[in-house]
Amino acid sequence: MIKKPFLLLLPVIVLSLLFVIGILNGLIQSFGIMPSLGLTVPTLKYYSEIFSRPDLLSAIGMSLYITLLSSIGAVVLGVFICALLVMSGKAKGRTLQLIKIPIAIPHTVVALFVILIFAQSGLLARVFYHLDIIASQDAFPALLYARNGLGIILAYIWKEVPFVVFFVVSIMANINTSLGEAAQNLGASRWRTFIDITLPLCMPSIKNAFLIIFAFSLGAYELPFLLGSTVPRALPVQAYIEYTHPDLLHRPYAMALNGILFIISFIIAFLYYRLLQHNVVKVNKS
Repeated sequence: MIKKPFLLLLPVIVLSLLFVIGILNGLIQSFGIMPSLGLTVPTLKYYSEIFSRPDLLSAIGMSLYITLLSSIGAVVLGVFICALLVMSGKAKGRTLQLIKIPIAIPHTVVALFVILIFAQSGLLARVFYHLDIIASQDAFPALLYARNGLGIILAYIWKEVPFVVFFVVSIMANINTSLGEAAQNLGASRWRTFIDITLPLCMPSIKNAFLIIFAFSLGAYELPFLLGSTVPRALPVQAYIEYTHPDLLHRPYAMALNGILFIISFIIAFLYYRLLQHNVVKVNKS
């Protein structure tokens, strides 16, 4: 007779197996093993060509550039908002709920918002034109579909700031209540207390939030596809183009690009795990 706990875990086990099988199948194909296409000999050719082809190499650089800048921007802005919420005593309640709204909005809708606001024919360009700040709407800086990826970075920051706030604010509020008030009673200003006591103690949560949004942005496809330039493309977009190429012999390139994404994500997951273990050891020692 099958025990009840096993039945409860069965959906998770099945989904995990499908996930692992999918990853293994992709990695095998990235090494050039696709019998249906007559490829049966394992090779590192596709990985080596990725690092020699300028278009594929620039896709990796573009993804890392967008992900790093958007993650740093989201963390800095998110921590600043947390500080304002904690100092104003609004770390709970409606204000915090309003900040969380962008988390529930899909990426495709976010892309439409960004186009409506930041395009050269968008709302911001029209306002600047009517205020005589720019001579014509075409004079508005091209933030979308540009090689600098500013449109994608802005969209990611808007989506990720609420996550950082959600991840950090409760811990920051508790620290500020316990140790922060003690420091203020000893004469420290509120900002001095935040910089010297609250912020260092919140760093483990801030690092965790950074790693999570970094991994999420690196593998996300929708925003780079809808707001990115044609050259260079982001890594997930380039992988999709290689996968849908009419020549099926491009499939191993797509899988090799996904393999690189998997390796980077695995490294981030390992760092996240090590950081959690380090925090547990520190808590146990204290």
